[in-house]
Amino acid sequence: MSATAPRTDRAWVGGRLHTGLVELTESLEVLDGGCRPGHWVVVVPYDEAPVCARFAEVAIGPLPAGVGRWSGPPASAWASSLDRDAFEKGVVVVRERIAAGDVYQVNLCRTLSAPSGPGADPWALAEVLARANPAPHAAVVDLPSAGWWVVSASPELFLERRGPVVTSGPVKGTAPAPGAFLDKDVAENVMIVDLVRNDLGRVCATGSVEVTALCVPEAHPGLWHLVSRVRGRLRPGAGWADLLDAAFPPGSVTGAPKRAATAVIAELEPGGRSVYTGAVGWVDAATGDGCLSVAIRTFWHRHGRLRFGTGGGITWGSDPSGEWAETELKAARLLGAASGGGR
Repeated sequence: MSATAPRTDRAWVGGRLHTGLVELTESLEVLDGGCRPGHWVVVVPYDEAPVCARFAEVAIGPLPAGVGRWSGPPASAWASSLDRDAFEKGVVVVRERIAAGDVYQVNLCRTLSAPSGPGADPWALAEVLARANPAPHAAVVDLPSAGWWVVSASPELFLERRGPVVTSGPVKGTAPAPGAFLDKDVAENVMIVDLVRNDLGRVCATGSVEVTALCVPEAHPGLWHLVSRVRGRLRPGAGWADLLDAAFPPGSVTGAPKRAATAVIAELEPGGRSVYTGAVGWVDAATGDGCLSVAIRTFWHRHGRLRFGTGGGITWGSDPSGEWAETELKAARLLGAASGGGR
């Protein structure tokens, strides 16, 4: 592709390059086959309509090269939907709601945005992130016909399906070193594991849901996370639409109880989350297999602006300044890479 050639709709998800766009739809029902089997790339924003893109060609392979060199916004250009004072006040409000018995945990987030400049190429940004922050669920969804793109360096498995077996991998608890986790990090993780067990229990066979790993420290670029695994077996006749209805939005980025936590999120977070904390992945509608990650450590671009979200789980043991610092830690490496022009 030359530097002047227009971008075409394509995606690289799950180590597969998807080309030859056939259709776009907001319907999650298409993921369960029916009259339109095929390979779908899926983006389910936290608070916007889902996008399912069916492609004609799918090939396993490495991340394609970008056009030229990524040139991102300067570090000073990023603006936050919540400044430090507003975010820390939000932490205080969440602790008050916990004290009142309304919630046990709320994931409080903020969105950073900056002008992208002309010719922003998601594939060049993805190359930069692959060097600076390699991730197990890295993905690029480039849909110029829809007017937006997503580049993700997500570390977190939301839902993976192999036949009837479904696995979720909630990530809760962040620290700069493996010995630096706090008691509140473990409490966060255990609460969300219980929530995920309940979510999967709504669509899995009775007695099949089990925790296969709990609070395992896992290294990621620049930080450590506590990671758990929950697995279940789908009930006969249940598909992706049922699974997403039961489990979305991901519990690790909402809180517990989920309905009460999402109400607090809507109250405290201005402007909505869009792609951030939604899901990105692929589904083979012919077999039912697929994998969706949680859209964290994720950039998205629309209307000439580049956006990136960061946040953390707030519990009774949370300290407002410490929670702000955690959001900074999570964002620093990726924002530095995106603002550094690939250097």
